[in-house]
Amino acid sequence: MKADSTGGPLHGEGLATDTSRQKVLVVEDDSDIAEVLRFYLEAKGYVVLLARDGLEALEKWRAGTPDLMLLDIVLLKLDGWSVLEAVRSVSMIPVIMITALDNTDDAVKGLSLGADDYLRKPFEVRELEARIQSVSRRLEQERGSQDLVCGILHIDDRGKVVRLDGEPVALSPKEYELIKLLAGDPGRVFSTEEIIDALWGTGQGASAADVKQQIYQLRNRVEADPHSPRRIVNVKGFGYKLVI
Repeated sequence: MKADSTGGPLHGEGLATDTSRQKVLVVEDDSDIAEVLRFYLEAKGYVVLLARDGLEALEKWRAGTPDLMLLDIVLLKLDGWSVLEAVRSVSMIPVIMITALDNTDDAVKGLSLGADDYLRKPFEVRELEARIQSVSRRLEQERGSQDLVCGILHIDDRGKVVRLDGEPVALSPKEYELIKLLAGDPGRVFSTEEIIDALWGTGQGASAADVKQQIYQLRNRVEADPHSPRRIVNVKGFGYKLVI
């Protein structure tokens, strides 16, 4: 892998500082390459998570909700193909496969499993960043506002389908609108009034009791134990939020 076309390690001169702070999960078992990628991407304004094997990659992906994954193929514990399949079963996060293997069949396999792009080592980090930007733009244009992915929760707004850990969840229209609202800004507390406005509209006569009923029904659909909710959480005195 090439650090920079100027010759030495990575230089900070000319690096952009106004990125959107995308979170990138770098899955790479070579510690030198991983650190080079981390240094460069952080200097460009990205937030970087590192994983050194396939199992750690899945753990970091589930816990960190990255915006994009750079995924090596040859990994310990779980190879890149298996990681990609696990991710694609529940998420459409952009994935760029990275490998030292000079094999066209590998590129075809990666793309057929759902990778968005494929890059062979050695490469220049500026080319990698261009691929990241290209994939991000393309996916944003394709999805528009049709998909929301929050950890193991995937909402396909065009098809009105909600999946939890890959399994479809049957929801009423009101339940769907509620989870879509909460998932649109996970971690944010939505007041009862905001939920009423989003689900019924102002002046429609809905009350706090109606909101509680919808929350109760939604918890029955998406919580392992609706009586001890961990996803749809009440913040006493303020409202409700989605925890991922």
